[in-house]
Amino acid sequence: MSAIFRSLDEALAGIGDGAMLVVPPEYGGVAMEATRALIRRGLRDLHLVTLPASSLQADLLIGAGAVATIETSAVSLGEFGPAPRFAAAVTSGKIRIKDATCPAIHAALQAAEKGVPFMPLRGLVGSDLVARRPDWRVIDNPFAARDPIVLLPAIRPDVALFHAPMADRNGNVWIGRRRELATMAHAAAKTVVTVERIHDGDLLATEASAAGVLPALYVEAVAAAPRGAWPLPLAGEYPRDEAHCAEYARLAATEEGFRRYLDRYVYARAAA
Repeated sequence: MSAIFRSLDEALAGIGDGAMLVVPPEYGGVAMEATRALIRRGLRDLHLVTLPASSLQADLLIGAGAVATIETSAVSLGEFGPAPRFAAAVTSGKIRIKDATCPAIHAALQAAEKGVPFMPLRGLVGSDLVARRPDWRVIDNPFAARDPIVLLPAIRPDVALFHAPMADRNGNVWIGRRRELATMAHAAAKTVVTVERIHDGDLLATEASAAGVLPALYVEAVAAAPRGAWPLPLAGEYPRDEAHCAEYARLAATEEGFRRYLDRYVYARAAA
């Protein structure tokens, strides 16, 4: 088997304090088992980038004190309500927030993916976001008169982290229709992937399968982690654990309840 394959802790060893870490949305394959492992390790000062939004993963990392800066279009638990640890950290000033939009984060990562220093985007013109993001620049379109456009600096993460259904023994990872995962991997210096299972065949062997594959060329490490997105969903594999997410929302509403959640579902799992 390829040297890409490692234990979970070995795969995550390259994510250190202060790293810029990019993660996918709830529906995109969230590496929750890896997230719990990072919290157990006591990771600190992350610059967390969500492509483009996040839910439980970001809230858990923020509540555990792992995040210094978050660059996001939204952090929410959806029908379970606001993300309580995110809201508490923002209102208390414990974390820095770089507010963005979904297209803006996609575009900035696509700039890094393409190896260019910035990406233009039109839809931000006239919004309050431009006034609050000094790193975004409004210029005149050089090809047309009186046509302002926003330039977004490339986002170049240190590590992309996500969970996928499978990888083959060469380290090629099946991502299916989740093309934002490819953008993350192309933009980041390293990509760490947890997977449900190891596939015995070659995922690049046929046109039909190759179209949904992130080649091993872009992957630093793969770790097997069955049900590694739990309690969040993994498309085609299992749904979101609604009862658990409701329990998290209830407990995380207070700092004391959040600590009980960590003890029960993060630190106790390591002891077990």
